[in-house]
Amino acid sequence: MATGVSICSNALLMLGAQTINDFADQLNLDRAKLCANLYPTVRDDMLRSHPWNCAIKRAVLAPDAVAPAFGYTHSFELPADFMRVLEVGTNGSQIDYLVEGRTIQADTTVLELRYVFRNEVENTWDAHLVKLVTLAMAAALAYPVTQSSALQQSFEQKLEMTLKRARAVDGQEDPPQTLGDERLLRARFGGGW
Repeated sequence: MATGVSICSNALLMLGAQTINDFADQLNLDRAKLCANLYPTVRDDMLRSHPWNCAIKRAVLAPDAVAPAFGYTHSFELPADFMRVLEVGTNGSQIDYLVEGRTIQADTTVLELRYVFRNEVENTWDAHLVKLVTLAMAAALAYPVTQSSALQQSFEQKLEMTLKRARAVDGQEDPPQTLGDERLLRARFGGGW
């Protein structure tokens, strides 16, 4: 079962370093503090980098009491675990929107949001994502732990290669994307296709 600590420990093992038991491990305090500092940033960066199926949520948002000063009629507060917009719509159709700070501005009274969320429950992650975050932690820890920039570069290259493969596999689980409104295409080009 993957946890933040196990991911960091496996990254340390890849570097030939002593593992940690938790983020406050008194026996390996330097490495534990280093992992505790780097892990949230590395995790969030990897989650935000791709719409991983294990980190997607849907929400229906109600407008804030105060409307934007101009531009759009309503403002919607983003969920606390929000990381990246995937889709914004109402009743299944895309709408015009703008993300500003921790809000979405739009001309609608109800906003349907599909988004990448900060999934902090690592045991719900896909195996590829666990491996990627482990490699990313190894790359982030390589220089501070070993003082080897060559080792750091090596892990960064492994991470890039593995990232391409993992994105492809994760994307193959999704249905094919359509190009726009099928009814509009049928009306424009005829219904015989």
